[in-house]
Amino acid sequence: MSYLDELNESQRIAVEHIFGPIMVIAGAGSGKTRVLTYRIAYMMEQDIDPFHILALTFTNKAAKEMTERIGHIVGAAEAKNISMGTFHSVFSKILRFNAERIGFPNNFTIYDTQDSKSLIKDIIKELNLDDKTYKPSMVFGRISAAKNNLISPEAYAANTEIQLEDKQSRRPELGHIFQTYANRCLKAGAMDFDDLLYFTNVLLRDFPDVLHYYQQKFQYILVDEYQDTNYAQYLIVKKLAAAYQNICVVGDDAQSIYSFRGANIENILNFRKDYPDFVLYKLEQNYRSTKNIVEAANSIIKKNKDQILKTVWTDNTEGAKIKVQRSLTDNEEGRTIAQAIFECKTAEGARFQDFAILYRTNKQSRAFEEALRKLNIPYKIYGGLSFYQRKEIKDLLAYFRLSANPHDEEALKRVINYPKRGIGKTTIENIIIAANRYNVSMWEVIKDFQRFPADVGSAARTKIYEFVTMVDSFGAELDKTDAFTLAERIAKSSGIIRELLAEKDKGPEEVERFQNIEELLAGIQEFVRGADPDAPRTLADFMMDVALLTDADQDKPEDRNHISLMTIHSSKGLEFPHIYIVGLEENLFPSQMALNSRSELEEERRLFYVALTRGMRSCMLSYATSRFTWGQSIMCEPSRFIDEIDPQYLQFESVSRASNSRSLMGSGGFDRSFTGGLNKPLGNNPPLRSLKEVSGQPSTSNTENTLAIMVGNNVLHDRFGKGKVLKLEGEGADKKATIFFPQHGSKTVLLRFANLQILED
Repeated sequence: MSYLDELNESQRIAVEHIFGPIMVIAGAGSGKTRVLTYRIAYMMEQDIDPFHILALTFTNKAAKEMTERIGHIVGAAEAKNISMGTFHSVFSKILRFNAERIGFPNNFTIYDTQDSKSLIKDIIKELNLDDKTYKPSMVFGRISAAKNNLISPEAYAANTEIQLEDKQSRRPELGHIFQTYANRCLKAGAMDFDDLLYFTNVLLRDFPDVLHYYQQKFQYILVDEYQDTNYAQYLIVKKLAAAYQNICVVGDDAQSIYSFRGANIENILNFRKDYPDFVLYKLEQNYRSTKNIVEAANSIIKKNKDQILKTVWTDNTEGAKIKVQRSLTDNEEGRTIAQAIFECKTAEGARFQDFAILYRTNKQSRAFEEALRKLNIPYKIYGGLSFYQRKEIKDLLAYFRLSANPHDEEALKRVINYPKRGIGKTTIENIIIAANRYNVSMWEVIKDFQRFPADVGSAARTKIYEFVTMVDSFGAELDKTDAFTLAERIAKSSGIIRELLAEKDKGPEEVERFQNIEELLAGIQEFVRGADPDAPRTLADFMMDVALLTDADQDKPEDRNHISLMTIHSSKGLEFPHIYIVGLEENLFPSQMALNSRSELEEERRLFYVALTRGMRSCMLSYATSRFTWGQSIMCEPSRFIDEIDPQYLQFESVSRASNSRSLMGSGGFDRSFTGGLNKPLGNNPPLRSLKEVSGQPSTSNTENTLAIMVGNNVLHDRFGKGKVLKLEGEGADKKATIFFPQHGSKTVLLRFANLQILED
């Protein structure tokens, strides 16, 4: 059977259309990765040279998986000839080949966010600016936004509108910091992540021969997750595709959720303007979720005005309704969700890795962590501190970076006195002062104090000389020794192994630090083993891989059997049999910061859509009526997003599960009664009341009264007034009544929530 026979009709048409501009709108769970993979394999079977194919993804993991799948079809050797990877990894290679044209060495370092913020912090201090006004994270965000919009430091300073904005925000020195930051990066031979896109644009703009070369090389371009591209990415793709226009973009405007990173949904919405003769294909069959989840997600996303219309559907089973759970407090919400997971796992024999708790902000994890610990349920938080951001790992990586690029000042400052070798803080500051005075790197100063005098004592100079000699020796082996051999030597010669061994007996944290170094070295050994014997992988190769890792590459929820806790943004691209979307309250989700415009609210709605479509078999929505924030308890109202889901797909839980978990959770005597909501009425009548209007608790005495209601009774409703009971359905807690109200017509209500009074005839 041909691999093409695995595709449905819509997928196959998109795969076989290989010439000209096409856009594939792929609904959640519709198999877009398969379409991209098979499309490339099909192109190669049609004798298209893989060297002419460029495929851009947003994670290295996705690129690796696609390359392996293509290799199974056309052969691994041929698959390796495709230029496939993330925007940053592909364009960093282009920049390394052409770095000297734009004033950088080809062994330039790639700064991560922590490196950039550290440098900005130093610059703010050197300029004697208030770090409360010029917060490094804010300044970094401002610089990042400018570069993503291809605004240079010079253009930033010359733009009167930008300058006025900075003055009004009482930060008139932002342009000065931006320029200094750019100068320092250049001097250190370093680029940050934004620079990889910014300077690729500069390269293609200022060097027509380079643009022509890559236009001829990349005659067929495929872009995954096109809705997540920013302006800089969009412009690179547009320039490269201009010659042949064989461009295929795949994405889903309904899952555009990264505007805070500069992603521009207009790129996908306006694709037809850039390529008027484009062909549009829609992948609308969902293979992931139950019908109930798919149709509930459709009912919410259709509220957005700015979208490419599609109707996602599925042949999967109907599935359970989406449960809506109300808790009194955020702590109770944690206990309720933990208990729900415990019950579901027990009832279904599920694995812990089948469950995910999704929230809007990282700070919400605390209550769920506490509750899961009390039930001895293993969990892992994603999106926190990654392995490569841990101190001991960053320390050793700094030595690796220096061996490749000794001008890397952030790496140099980090380890020049680690492990301690008698080079004090004042000495380092004086070296920085000298480097700035002579406009050279710190390395050039410490390499030649005679040429670049600095206020450094003779004892410190001796220690610095030893340090320089050691780093030079590492650099001399860079191209001669494989990555693992050199990495192990650096770990030992630098003193890091000795330092961590000395601390190993102090406690579990110190043991973990030593084990992390062991894990890093084991990872490098694995990296070397996977190489072509004729082309051994160097430490510089490994460092480039590490520098370009994305969050999704480092977080692998499927690796271990535990509950996954993560923000909804982190969950994109993942799927779980059972999901719990928590904290569904106004001003939390949707975020209070996203209520200033329709476009912001629509992005929040898309974020909710993404959360909902992570679920495969079941989903629970949860909210609390009060939440502890900034030292005080605040009252909350349910999110508008719950109201926006067609109620036929919802099941309102009547009693908090936490009320049944005292023996397990050790909880106190909380009032856990739940007001719930109303099932969809019979016929075409609208829901009786919105979720926000049923936030009062049902009266126990009144519940006993209403359960005695019979057909023909005259009753009084607190909103619709007097009416007559026409019909009764169901039993016990699910008993419903159809009532005729003279002023409002027939309404169907759940008796336990309706608070009806029986009137005397």
